[in-house]
Amino acid sequence: MKTIRIFFDEPKAFELGNIKPLAGIMGVYFIFLTKTEIQYPFKKSRLIYIGMSEKRTNSIGKRLSGHYDGTSGNPGLVNYRKVESLYFTYINFEMLKNTWQYRVEDLESYFILDFVKHYGVYPICNNKTGFEILKNELGITLEIDWPYFETKE
Repeated sequence: MKTIRIFFDEPKAFELGNIKPLAGIMGVYFIFLTKTEIQYPFKKSRLIYIGMSEKRTNSIGKRLSGHYDGTSGNPGLVNYRKVESLYFTYINFEMLKNTWQYRVEDLESYFILDFVKHYGVYPICNNKTGFEILKNELGITLEIDWPYFETKE
């Protein structure tokens, strides 16, 4: 079984100036708090949402803009932004195409279910259930740098 380690880029402030350049990019994105950690069942994390863009016309830039202005219909993200600055980071799906043979939706599912395995529950602003990707024999394991979203003591 092949293992790929996933690391995240420097966090970007959740502001329109940082979001607009992501127009046309597909992939998985992560929204997290700048300071506060959420107490999940197994341990704390600043990560509050994992999302994805499956096509260029509904790019990471477009999806993040919708979360920023509230048109995405996710009140949790809007309300967290009212009380604390947010960061985001993302993984460009083009970078994984040679190693990940499945859809971007399956990649998002993998990240969410791996988060559940490490933290005990879905990220607080995610409300999807019923992911099945980990029931498949993938032939690949993603080793995700979840401590990236934890406060460094």
